[in-house]
Amino acid sequence: MEIVKTILRRVSMTALFSLALFTTFESISGVSANQLANWGALDSYSFPIKAEEEKNSFNANLKKFTMRFRSLPMFSDESKMLSSQEVVESAPLSLEEAIDWSQYPSKKVVATGYTAGFESTGKRPGHPGYGITFSGVTVKRDLYSTIAADTRVFPIGSILFIPGYGYGVVADTGSAIKGNKIDLYYETVQDVFQQWGKKEVEVYIVEEGTGRLTNEQLQNLNEAEAVQVFRRQLSFAN
Repeated sequence: MEIVKTILRRVSMTALFSLALFTTFESISGVSANQLANWGALDSYSFPIKAEEEKNSFNANLKKFTMRFRSLPMFSDESKMLSSQEVVESAPLSLEEAIDWSQYPSKKVVATGYTAGFESTGKRPGHPGYGITFSGVTVKRDLYSTIAADTRVFPIGSILFIPGYGYGVVADTGSAIKGNKIDLYYETVQDVFQQWGKKEVEVYIVEEGTGRLTNEQLQNLNEAEAVQVFRRQLSFAN
């Protein structure tokens, strides 16, 4: 009786071991018991054909993967090798082209030009107020120039973009500058006549002023890195 039990125990362990071994083979190879049985019934040509189909399928998937990889953006350091001169030359020709000005509110105004001299302000060099605007900042023709306006329309510190002139920051007022009129600062009377004169123009309100402007604020605007590319394009740089 003990011998029978021993034999049954060994048979059971052998069966369990065989089952575990086959299950492991199936999970690794992906071949089921039914497929093994069917393979035995295939003729001598079936297996090579199936192998060829699997090879073609693998190659097709590999090609898809390769194409997907090639479509990814490939970066290099070439963009970092551009010189500052090349960057400048690739920039838009003017501020008018560089920015979508339609995103800003606009107003049609009559724009004239003025200087710090006697012909515009009644002051001459040596006068304590010569070149000093209503806001207290010094007149400037730069990327952001000082301009005069009616502060009821454009408060001090307002930033306007004037096509053909550039950015203007309201820093001054004038007895003749009332309503929709502005006065653009130029360094000389000759500049006023040659570069501007008197024009009706649509100006864009980039930022409404708070009623205050300092020399430091004006300097920071003119030193902003983003606008330096346009420096040589404005009339004052000619």
